[in-house]
Amino acid sequence: MAEDRGQFSSKLGFILAAAGSAVGLGNLVAFPVMASKNGGAAFLIIYLFCIAFVCYPVMMAEIAMGRRSQRNPVGAFTEISGGMKRWRLVGMLGILTPFMIAVFYTVITVWLVVYLKEISTGGLGMLAEDSAFGEIVARPSLFYYLALLLVVVFIILLGGVKGGIERLAKILMPTLAVMLLLLTVFVLTLDGASAGISYYLVPDFSKVTLTVVNGAVSHAFFSLSLGMGILITYGSYFSKEDSIPQSTRMVAMADTSIAFFAGLLILPAIFAFDPNTNTDDLSTSSVGLIFSFLPKIFLSMQAAVGYTGASVAALAFFTLVFFAALTSLVSIVEIPISCWIDEWKFSRRKAVLFQAVLLAVFAIPATMSLGISDFFTNFTFYGGVSKSFFDLVSDVFYSTILPLVGFTVCIFSAYQWKVSGLSAELSIGDDNFEGSRLQKYMNFSLGTVIPAVLLIVFISTVYQIYL
Repeated sequence: MAEDRGQFSSKLGFILAAAGSAVGLGNLVAFPVMASKNGGAAFLIIYLFCIAFVCYPVMMAEIAMGRRSQRNPVGAFTEISGGMKRWRLVGMLGILTPFMIAVFYTVITVWLVVYLKEISTGGLGMLAEDSAFGEIVARPSLFYYLALLLVVVFIILLGGVKGGIERLAKILMPTLAVMLLLLTVFVLTLDGASAGISYYLVPDFSKVTLTVVNGAVSHAFFSLSLGMGILITYGSYFSKEDSIPQSTRMVAMADTSIAFFAGLLILPAIFAFDPNTNTDDLSTSSVGLIFSFLPKIFLSMQAAVGYTGASVAALAFFTLVFFAALTSLVSIVEIPISCWIDEWKFSRRKAVLFQAVLLAVFAIPATMSLGISDFFTNFTFYGGVSKSFFDLVSDVFYSTILPLVGFTVCIFSAYQWKVSGLSAELSIGDDNFEGSRLQKYMNFSLGTVIPAVLLIVFISTVYQIYL
């Protein structure tokens, strides 16, 4: 008997789960700083343009591929292409990419767990020291937290689509939104917060360059989980009775709203507690900002609310980030699991256990890559600098491959599946799509403008990282 793949119980369940996959470290930390350093509201305008005219059509195409085939990325490319081997290979890339991104995300989530433990036991002062992050990521005790995290993630995934992924999203996504809103309101009432608001929302078009535009496209693409196979897989759990364009629009709006409000939290908080902050000194790296810079900002709160109050605020923020990381991690790990179920006919239990072993095998050396093992810390060399195994995974699969996979989705949808096939699938559950301006734009852009933009982003990323 074939394994029951499962299905989201409702359109809301899909929207929350898809938003959970999209909302992550980039939304809550990297996006606000990128905006502040690259023209404020000018960057926001470019970012929103990219969401609407580049990302939205690709999102719909990925979800439509999943719903049409009722399969994972490998199965989707294979079935819709009529079994063509070259497209099956592209689908395999759509499985390998989220698998390796899960390795990267697992390690960062382990660090978040350690920071939550340290803050809750009175260690905020220690975390604010310059040497704290380097010392923490080199602790052998990280493996205990890694084991704990993997148990939690795979227990959730054993629950399946409705009982695991959807249930987690229905609990954590509203909780995350409420926490973000409350923290933002609190920060905006502080003296000095207006300076951060100005850096974030006042447009400075003089800072807009081709590099900034490229960064906006890249971040918009990455923040919506495009090119990871997530939306193809989630599309396979999506009901034929619901509208893909409407649901996709809601996911994009939720993801963008979280990123926008994160900016209203992060930048005003930084300037409220350290008025002398120079935004040029802020790292656009989510890792660097979360683990090295923000603990110092929270510690500076003790002058106003005391050490305990500062610790509570820090605990609330890191809990918020942990929720975002956990929902993303669960979504990413589900992609290879769906492949083992569809292609190898594994039961969900067997697929989850198999994936747990595989993830552990790769997450262990990634965890050892920042000081525990010299071999994995100095694993390779490119771009003129020594790189760890963790860096390699992040650079190749998180920064480089995603726009390439997105490019192939566009080419596949426009020229292999044909826009007529894509339009027919998008019209199911949405009587207004056929003949709409959105349909006309997708028919034109998916085979021309959007793949060209993604190819430029891919080439630019390769040049910046590896050459």
